[in-house]
Amino acid sequence: MKRRIQRSEQEYSIDCCALCKLNENCPDKYGEKITLKSHELTVHYFCLLMSSGVYQRGKENEGIYGFLVDDIKQEVSRSYRLKCAVCKKNGASVGCYIKSCRKMVHFPCGKQHQFIFQFTDPFPSYCKDHSPTQSLPVSSCVSEPLSCSVCLDPIEAVLSYSVLKCPACHGSWFHRDCVQNQAHSAAMFFFRCTLCNNKDMFQQEMLRMGIHIPERDAAWELEENAYGELLQVYQHCDANKCLSRSGRTTSSRTGLFQILRCMLCGSRGTHRKCASVNAFETDWACEDCAAAVDTTASLPRHTDSPQPAGQRRSRSSKRSLILTPRQSPIVCKRPSLSGSSAKEILQELASQISQHHPSMPVVVSGNKVLEAAMELVKTSDFKSSHALAVRFTSSKHISSPGNTRRFLSLLVQQLQNTVFEGPDGAKNLTLDAQALREDVYFDVGCLLSLSLIHGGPPLGFFSRALYQHLFNFPRDTPLTVEDMGNTGFTDKVKKIQESRSLEELREAMQSASEYLEVAGCMRPVDSLSDKDTLVEDIVSFHLITRMQLPFQRSRCFRGPLLVCSVPLLTS
Repeated sequence: MKRRIQRSEQEYSIDCCALCKLNENCPDKYGEKITLKSHELTVHYFCLLMSSGVYQRGKENEGIYGFLVDDIKQEVSRSYRLKCAVCKKNGASVGCYIKSCRKMVHFPCGKQHQFIFQFTDPFPSYCKDHSPTQSLPVSSCVSEPLSCSVCLDPIEAVLSYSVLKCPACHGSWFHRDCVQNQAHSAAMFFFRCTLCNNKDMFQQEMLRMGIHIPERDAAWELEENAYGELLQVYQHCDANKCLSRSGRTTSSRTGLFQILRCMLCGSRGTHRKCASVNAFETDWACEDCAAAVDTTASLPRHTDSPQPAGQRRSRSSKRSLILTPRQSPIVCKRPSLSGSSAKEILQELASQISQHHPSMPVVVSGNKVLEAAMELVKTSDFKSSHALAVRFTSSKHISSPGNTRRFLSLLVQQLQNTVFEGPDGAKNLTLDAQALREDVYFDVGCLLSLSLIHGGPPLGFFSRALYQHLFNFPRDTPLTVEDMGNTGFTDKVKKIQESRSLEELREAMQSASEYLEVAGCMRPVDSLSDKDTLVEDIVSFHLITRMQLPFQRSRCFRGPLLVCSVPLLTS
């Protein structure tokens, strides 16, 4: 009798979960441990969520996230009569979702006994015999994995409860515990396959296989002062010889001793006077960025320069680079051709296509023109100077000039839907992290060049802003808010531009504060006249600064698009 009394006290201690009878506080395994002292009730959130006889009948702020206290107590009473199939103790509140299966377990016991808990409505649980499984496609050519793509430790190449795979690429395999830890850290907004970066299919499959994905920001974003660095701007003169008597970290609000930051990277700076920048000039780029955008420039010279404590050490000497509207920051050096007009340039390039060598075969299945073109340029024996022999599998003609023209026309149409966004005839480059990793911008630039040289249609879908920054034409034409396209953020910038009072300006800035902080444009405004400079900086960041790498990869390659003059695209 004494032993039974002690056991009852332990089971119903306020520190123990009323459902699983454990005292552990492990949010990643059992969910949040919640105690209602007024009701002397403690439960793990996952134990409550997966219990078969309780439902959320209240509002979010009632009871425990909508689970009413009376309902929870009734579930505790109901489960006390049920014996766990694993530990053989009473209190099993979780049952297999298959009606014909009578297995009942405590939530922690189920995890140990390979139960799968799906954290999606209606929150079903499946025992080992009825749990969902994964399998490889019959036609899969994916090689067996050697290691977990999360922890990189060796992994058994057999799909099981403990070993899962990505449903998108089939090449990423991982331990269940590893991917659960990844999900707990990355949460819903950043949880994706570590190899192919797929998010939607990957998350759906992981939920099906019992991985819990928290609906919150990533763990690293919840740390105190996580975005503190975004609120700081570089404030240091990196000139070889600083002329300021007040020191390298002192900046005046205006004048020759105002510190200008690099318009491309923002992590280098100089006083106007130290870099011989005129008082009315606002564009300056550091030597590293100047070398990056000038593909023919040599590597920067390394010199020693005094640095402020706590800021990044400068790795190279600085030189003054005034970027006026006549000197676009992304202009690459172009090889000179004898032709002076677009027509003559194209004729000269087309004349270099050899008709004496074997043509490059291109086989197009259905409407997969873009896939066929990508496969063509990535082959090891591809020669851009050879003619194309295009064959459509649906066409009776093996190869004809008409096939080539049709292929190039369809190719240009499909390329518009890759890394471009906006209405027809006015498309801008879109910023896509996955496209950058896979170098899609470079591939698109190559294919546009291929189309032009082999007689494809003119590229008339570029927007004025994209056109100007790829080809530095028309010159002396500033960018405006209208060049940003029709987006929600553009509307916020227009409100800033259309502000009629200082109070309206500050309210408009506050509504776009998150983006302005990232762009380095969140600053105090003292008068309504400050809005013009502010809007100019926002437009410059949105269309130029943040798009530097896509611009470079889409145009700065050794291809014929670089030598095509400006009138070509509007002809």
